[in-house]
Amino acid sequence: MNAKAAEALIKRFNEPLTDTDILAIAKLTNLDPAALRVPADMQGPDGEAPEAMLSPFAGADPSCLMTDTNCPIMSWNIRGLNTPARRAVVSEAAEAHKLAILCLQETKIEAWSRPLVREVGGARLADCVVLPASGTRGGAAISWDSSVVDVQSHAVGQFSITVSVIIMATSTPYWLTTVYGPVDDSRKDEFLSEVARAAPPTNNPWLINSDFNLIYKASDKNNSNINRRMIGKFRAAIDATGLREIRCKNRRYTWSNERDDPTLVSINKFFCNNAWDALFPSFLLHATSTSCSDHCPLLLAAASAPRRPARFRFESFWPRFPRFHATVQHAWDRPVASSCAFRRIHVKLDRVAKDLKIWAKGFFSSTRLQLHIANEVVLRLDIAQEHRRLSSSELGLRKQLKLRVLGLAAIERARKRQASRITWLRAGDARTSFFQAKINSRRQKNFIHAIHTTDSIVTSHDDKAKEG
Repeated sequence: MNAKAAEALIKRFNEPLTDTDILAIAKLTNLDPAALRVPADMQGPDGEAPEAMLSPFAGADPSCLMTDTNCPIMSWNIRGLNTPARRAVVSEAAEAHKLAILCLQETKIEAWSRPLVREVGGARLADCVVLPASGTRGGAAISWDSSVVDVQSHAVGQFSITVSVIIMATSTPYWLTTVYGPVDDSRKDEFLSEVARAAPPTNNPWLINSDFNLIYKASDKNNSNINRRMIGKFRAAIDATGLREIRCKNRRYTWSNERDDPTLVSINKFFCNNAWDALFPSFLLHATSTSCSDHCPLLLAAASAPRRPARFRFESFWPRFPRFHATVQHAWDRPVASSCAFRRIHVKLDRVAKDLKIWAKGFFSSTRLQLHIANEVVLRLDIAQEHRRLSSSELGLRKQLKLRVLGLAAIERARKRQASRITWLRAGDARTSFFQAKINSRRQKNFIHAIHTTDSIVTSHDDKAKEG
């Protein structure tokens, strides 16, 4: 069924649905009365299935939730934009990486102008929100490409800038904060309080970056000259706001005092909450050349993975569904024309896998899309019930769809639990978002971001394949 047919079907809710309409909806949501009760019993005691529908992103098409949209973000303590040469370096970096958003710290510029914004960000990053410097100290700026992102609102504090970002290609919103932490320890409590106030409402995606001038663990510095009291306070602030670090893939430290025996510290960081991480699971953080600064520019961008052929993955909940055992038995009992025992067992396992893929496609294909369709149809029937009496067929469909919603949500949670490799929790003992966070973490650890050869570093997948 195409989009036009689905739209025409939605309009038919103004009058009682015919049997043909109900059959079409049942086909769209893959209703199978024999299988409905099984996933409904999997929902667990925590009521996760209905709660999952309360997310502000639940109504969106799952295929467009940012996983394939590249929106590169760079954060850089530039140590001053007072000279044309430094501004040219920043502009070249923005163009080279096709940035959608550029966050700068320690700009040392008190008065900004439109020509200055264009000189720094180029024609691409023509819009800007700034935190003016105090004389020639401090200062920050966020520039963006208005053809890629839309900044709805902003707030400028003493140490930070917070903006509301919407990715125009997908209409996906999140909050972005860039900060420049004070060097003076006496002002760091005030700085951490401002970071806490910048946190958006619970469950809103939030990304925060910049030069914090703080570390939250001793390993972020290459010597033992550390302030453990401030480490504890920074760590407490991170925990209180629900943030986790997005680790840099190719650098351990981001700042150097550039002496013969240098002090190296990781004070430039990206943090995000679980909601942001769920929207951008494929994004990776890399450091680029320090260039004219003593701080590493940090580039956060999507890692395009090579397309792989679909592999067979057994789902732990399959044996509970109708015809599973019969499908396995039928595939296993078919004769194999081979005298080699290893060959026979290989063929049998291959047949079982192929038959189970066909069987599972009938039950579980496009699970998330079916879940959203089922919710939309239930909503339409709820609205129709306010204006007319639902027929017995419509009431039966609505009851089955509600059961289908519970089942689909339970299936998604069980699938994510298995993919996360978390085996010490029962299926009903944690949120789906917990398992998704673990899946994202494993994906980032398993990704090979670059291969170092004798004379170069390769990052594209074609070049990696050649080197391999």
